[in-house]
Amino acid sequence: MSQPTASQKYALFWADFRWLLFWMALGALVGWYYHTLTWGIIAALVLFHLLRLYALQRFSQWVRSPIQTPPPEMSGGLTFVATQLYQSRSKEQITQQKMMGLVKKIRSSLLALQDAVILLDADDRLEWWNQAAEKMLELRSEDQGNSIFNLIPLEEFREYYENAAAPNDGIRLNSWKDAARYVQCEVTHFGDEKLLLIYDVTRLQHLEQMRKDFVANVSHELRTPLTVIMGYIETFADQPDIDPKWQRGFSLMSQQTRRMNSIINDLLMLSRLENEEKPEPKCVDMPKLLTHLFDDAQIYNREYGHLIDLHLDSQANIYGSEMYLNSALLNLVTNAIKYTPKGGEISISWTAVKEGCVFAVSDTGIGIAPEHIERLTERFYRVDSGRSRGTGGTGLGLAIVKHVLYQHDATLKIESSEAHGSTFKVFFPKARICDACSEEGSEWRWGQGFIDNEEEDEVDDHDQ
Repeated sequence: MSQPTASQKYALFWADFRWLLFWMALGALVGWYYHTLTWGIIAALVLFHLLRLYALQRFSQWVRSPIQTPPPEMSGGLTFVATQLYQSRSKEQITQQKMMGLVKKIRSSLLALQDAVILLDADDRLEWWNQAAEKMLELRSEDQGNSIFNLIPLEEFREYYENAAAPNDGIRLNSWKDAARYVQCEVTHFGDEKLLLIYDVTRLQHLEQMRKDFVANVSHELRTPLTVIMGYIETFADQPDIDPKWQRGFSLMSQQTRRMNSIINDLLMLSRLENEEKPEPKCVDMPKLLTHLFDDAQIYNREYGHLIDLHLDSQANIYGSEMYLNSALLNLVTNAIKYTPKGGEISISWTAVKEGCVFAVSDTGIGIAPEHIERLTERFYRVDSGRSRGTGGTGLGLAIVKHVLYQHDATLKIESSEAHGSTFKVFFPKARICDACSEEGSEWRWGQGFIDNEEEDEVDDHDQ
């Protein structure tokens, strides 16, 4: 019930006070008539008090009655209080009925969903689930209160679930109920409880795998005939007696076949990365790798004439694939060279920070408009198609960079503004940093980090 206003408080006070004055006046009149004024007033006060007690008793009985019961006739301020309380209870009942109707609709909607919905309590135990979850996960009534980790006994799910506080895209798993199916799991936190959504993505998984296989097979099949074409074009173009009018034609064909070969090579690398082909990891000497990268950049820079600087502010190394790291980081450097007008400045740096290490490439180039930055790592996405093709780009470079960084637990941050240059920063977490001197006695496992060999031997002996 809402707090009474000043006018309502005045009306409440006057409702009781006027009845008190009425009974005192009546008692005084009767007492004066019988020549006992004092006793008349006292008798009136006692009677007023008895009437108030009776009214309070009726009010108490009404409060305990069903909410639909209107208040009884009562004098004084109790009438005002009862009316206000009745109106408040009626509004509350209407609101509650609406809420119950909304809850029923939501419940019916969840039950009608084809996706599994599971409500989990603060201890990660099952509280409620819809029919789709019951069918997909073969749940029974006795599963209520069971831990979600007993329901989904996969280590990768536990790792995702325990680190899913921030918004994310969920995790795709091979179904633990049917090895031929795939499911997508997404956890949403609200307070101490969680909502787990699980839906079947088997068809989507098969389509994605078909696409990956198609790209890999087509790229592989195109490579051999394209190599033959490139060889014959170069052979004919080098003939000393070739007609000058054909010279330009052979030059353009040679240029385009080289570009097609670059696209095929990039598609094949993307295919290997998407299929999660992980080469044998090792502790990569980053200062040495970046020095070689700097030398390659200087060769590539000959026709551009930029000033390129290398700043090695850390001697930290990264555990991973030297081949893939070199490919990704060199791609960022060559992009900076290609998209900077001649005579510009390129800065390459390797710096240690509190959370890990940062590789950065800064340029004084044409820059990138904000609306393009989020899509730069998409396949074949181009900010300026004409300029990209003119520089010989395939449109796959940053897509390769994204996949390589994902395999190395690294993240890419792009800072840019048009006509003011760009900065590409790659952040490697502390878990990926290795010291070549302490590499002996431990090995890296993808998804697990460093594993001490002695500890592993102890585990093996214990298992035996």
